[in-house]
Amino acid sequence: MTFARWEDVAAFALTLPATEASTSYGHPAIKTRGKLICSTGREPGSFHVVAPHEEKAILIESDPATFWETAHYANWPGLLVRYGSADPERVRVVLTRAWWDRATKKAQAEHGPRP
Repeated sequence: MTFARWEDVAAFALTLPATEASTSYGHPAIKTRGKLICSTGREPGSFHVVAPHEEKAILIESDPATFWETAHYANWPGLLVRYGSADPERVRVVLTRAWWDRATKKAQAEHGPRP
């Protein structure tokens, strides 16, 4: 999967346990337990994924072709991911971490350590 469009992102995210299609600020989103994992966001050509500030900074610095932010997202624990990344496995890990951070302790234990 190349995550070339929102439908690819949503299809993968919905394979994670207890996820559901939803909305966030009127945009399509995927949530678990009512908590946001990812959404189409506000920027064309990219989607938004939740990430802790420390990881966000590392992702943006290490792969700015894939991970980035606008002033709108600067103080938010999340970042933008360009569709069609050359490293879809890394995008998969980032999405899975966003889910894991919001999952129940039971779901985390069943899934294993945080990716």
